[in-house]
Amino acid sequence: MIIGLDVGGTHTDVVLIDTKGLIKEIKVPTNPSDLFSSVLAGLTEITRDHDPEKINRIVLSTTLTTNAIVQNKTQPVGMIVAGGPGIDPELFRTNSNYFSVAGSIDHRGREIEPIDPHEVKDIAARLKKDEIEQIGVVGKFSVRNPSHELEIGRILKPCFEKIFMGHRISGNLNFPRRIATTFLNAAVFPIHREFYRAVEKSLEAKGLKLPIRLLKADGGNMRFNSTMEHPAQTILSGPAASAMGAVTFGPQKEDTLVMDIGGTTTDMAVLIDRSPVLDPLGIELGRHKTLIRSLETLSFGLGGDSAVRVINGKLQIGPQRLGSAMAYGGPVPTPTDALFILEDITDGSREKSVKGLEPLARSIGCSVKALAAEILDLTCKEILSAARQLIYRINSKPVYTVHELQEGYVVEPKSIMVLGGPAPYFAKYLDKFSDYRIRVVPRWKVANAIGAALARTTCEVTLLADTENRIVRAPEENFSQSIDQGFDKDAAIQQAFELLKAKAIKRGANADYLEMEVLESLEFNMVRGFSTTGKNIRIKAQITPGLIHGYDDVIRKLSE
Repeated sequence: MIIGLDVGGTHTDVVLIDTKGLIKEIKVPTNPSDLFSSVLAGLTEITRDHDPEKINRIVLSTTLTTNAIVQNKTQPVGMIVAGGPGIDPELFRTNSNYFSVAGSIDHRGREIEPIDPHEVKDIAARLKKDEIEQIGVVGKFSVRNPSHELEIGRILKPCFEKIFMGHRISGNLNFPRRIATTFLNAAVFPIHREFYRAVEKSLEAKGLKLPIRLLKADGGNMRFNSTMEHPAQTILSGPAASAMGAVTFGPQKEDTLVMDIGGTTTDMAVLIDRSPVLDPLGIELGRHKTLIRSLETLSFGLGGDSAVRVINGKLQIGPQRLGSAMAYGGPVPTPTDALFILEDITDGSREKSVKGLEPLARSIGCSVKALAAEILDLTCKEILSAARQLIYRINSKPVYTVHELQEGYVVEPKSIMVLGGPAPYFAKYLDKFSDYRIRVVPRWKVANAIGAALARTTCEVTLLADTENRIVRAPEENFSQSIDQGFDKDAAIQQAFELLKAKAIKRGANADYLEMEVLESLEFNMVRGFSTTGKNIRIKAQITPGLIHGYDDVIRKLSE
């Protein structure tokens, strides 16, 4: 059996699945200030009357880090960046505690200017005085030679709790995106560490000693302990779970929008013939363009529990979430309260919803029902507007799915699949403002937890070979090896696959069912004095995202 557990900003959804079907599903409230109790409550209820010895693994997804970034609730961190000549790191400033330092490596991995240890120590003292505990360190060409990042890391290590180095975060050659990616890893680390500890403590309390995995942004999972070195992989974990939970229900030979309407955000993705659209370069979240490979998703700061206000006579919804709906005892009115007023929902207090909306209705001179209708209309219009932005963004560049490049393809969705707690209610209002066919995903309340449970383990490897200097490196994997000048592209691919297989198994993949593929294969001759002196080879390989082997009956039954 597998437990799928999705920790959202509002609810924690939990499912128990075996090879024959969905055994049990539950929802419990999420308490962000006490994640231990939230996770423990979910595990306690889902394992009630079931033998824990028969549970093979637990797969988690979470919107906690995404919500923290969307709502600007991350911790202050320090950034130390070495750019060298030709580019000013100040152009890519991520935060106030951001410092550009001396030292540079060229594109071949050769040192041009050394690090100044005194400069780094002075910066460390300033950061320590500001009570900074997490640091990101990035050098422009650290993926070709990480020595400067390692040296800075050694200087900083005695002073700070956690140091993230760019060459271990991503092997891709994109300096601005690697800065942003390293920054986000440092920024979300405290939140992710708290989540990690809460889950570990919850499992100990239940006596469960199981492999724990976390869903990543690309729709695959990785072992939970590995995420402590890559916490930003959890960003958009929630939207990825939504997409994977909808994969089996999507129409074939058609483009489909997936919308998971949660309490804090609405998470969106696109399927092409049931295959999620992929952003191979990396997540863009707000002003941050990263190298975190992900499904092409949008986490929009508007959900069922978004705060509703009237400012200068104008209705405003979100992006803040200040608590649950007033119908459930929350402090401010929300779109969910509007649903209570207009729909036949009975699991909360309609009177409290009315009481919450009355002052706003008076301020703009309308009835409570009219205001409730306006709230739902505006919510759906803004969600659909965000969906159009997602489609435009996808079509403004080459379209990839998790399986292949769709050469010249233009995404034109014909339908919307809605999931999340209020899905059936919002579906009716979305239908009012769009020409899409609107469908509610089966098991809509817990479809994201199902998607997390059934996703396979994924990872990728970037390998760089320089036959002139006779070295092959994969800095992200802490791998470096001497080669001879006869080392070619085929040998590089074979080496990349060996590293990829080892990495995947370490992260929890089934060694008998590894779908490995080459994402990028580049080779350039290096010329000196009209003669070829060597080759520069770059290989990127991945484990293809998808659903795990052996659960075809479950998928078929859920699709019926």
